[in-house]
Amino acid sequence: MRSTLLLLLCLIVPGVSASEAPLEVGGATTVNAMQARQLYEYGVLFIDVRPAREWAWGHVHGALHLQLEERFAELSGPEWPRTMPIVLYCDSEVCPQGAEAARMAVGWGFQQVYYFRSGYFAWQLLDFPLGKGHEGEVFAFIAGAPPTAAGQAVE
Repeated sequence: MRSTLLLLLCLIVPGVSASEAPLEVGGATTVNAMQARQLYEYGVLFIDVRPAREWAWGHVHGALHLQLEERFAELSGPEWPRTMPIVLYCDSEVCPQGAEAARMAVGWGFQQVYYFRSGYFAWQLLDFPLGKGHEGEVFAFIAGAPPTAAGQAVE
């Protein structure tokens, strides 16, 4: 039975086509999982652009959820300081939404955009801090002040 399922997967999967995300986005810095973790430790804001269902299953702990098709445009508002560093991510290299979000943020004038191309799956594989739903999530944003560290409580 297992060999039959494996054979079926091998026959079906090559026919499934996923759109691969670009390697780079003009005006943004592409980072790998280790570089993303270092930015996380520095307190840079992570923004997850995946659909709500995927974000609820798991995300970078402390990430702000701004689904690309629904809420991401809120980032274009004047209340967001353009000098604030942001890390944008989706699922993985086969999710072009992270690249699209990075392109949009650069277009809106953000000066420190980090494109985490390998995304949530790479973060999860390395057993980095994860969040689920809203439990334990803290995000504070005060215009004109530096953002609080991702996932850190405000003291």
